[in-house]
Amino acid sequence: MYGSATEKPSLARGAGQRVLLAVEDPEVAELLSTTLELAGYRIDTVGTGTEALARLGAHRFDLVVLDLTLPDLERLTRGQRGVIQRPPVLFLAACDALGRLLPELGLGEKDYVTKPFRIAEVLARAQVLLRGTNTGRRESGLGYGDLALDDSACQALRAGQALHLTPAEYRLLRYLLVNAHKVLSKEQIGRYVWGDFHGDNAIEQLVSRLRRKVDREGPALIHTRRGFGYWLGRSAERE
Repeated sequence: MYGSATEKPSLARGAGQRVLLAVEDPEVAELLSTTLELAGYRIDTVGTGTEALARLGAHRFDLVVLDLTLPDLERLTRGQRGVIQRPPVLFLAACDALGRLLPELGLGEKDYVTKPFRIAEVLARAQVLLRGTNTGRRESGLGYGDLALDDSACQALRAGQALHLTPAEYRLLRYLLVNAHKVLSKEQIGRYVWGDFHGDNAIEQLVSRLRRKVDREGPALIHTRRGFGYWLGRSAERE
């Protein structure tokens, strides 16, 4: 019914933006959250309008992906519409409802995708909506202290020195940077780096190789939270 999370054509990618995914159907929510996370976004998921409103009041998001079949949606689309319009909103809408929703919500062509949707279309629309909010973000890469990632050259540097990472090491470092100070499980890492879970040993070896390269000449940035996973940052700065 929906495009697979494993579609391979040149999908639009994010750069660590925080996305609130408000979808009732657990299977659709899992598909979208997995795909958006693999594409470089940080995802929070809720299943009702009330939960979405509470989350939006407590945290800052760069984008909301909102299913228009969500329970108790009226609080968001009517009386509380101003709350969800602070970040851009990508609506998931059924074709037979567009005649009513387009004038009611004032949707433009870039503001919605119709169900059943294609994953590539969701990612493309998300990137378009976020484009106007990213003017202050470096387009070419990410950084933390003296550690820098240049996506245009697929190169990582620390204190100006190239780290000579393998593709898997580079993907892992990017994932850690996007989620700095957040503990990532081995399952999350495996899904991001390889598209599936490769087992504890493969991930431990990958993290070990990356740690030797990143932390060789400076204070340790890659840390283990035993029993939980790995995180990147300086210990004193972790929230």
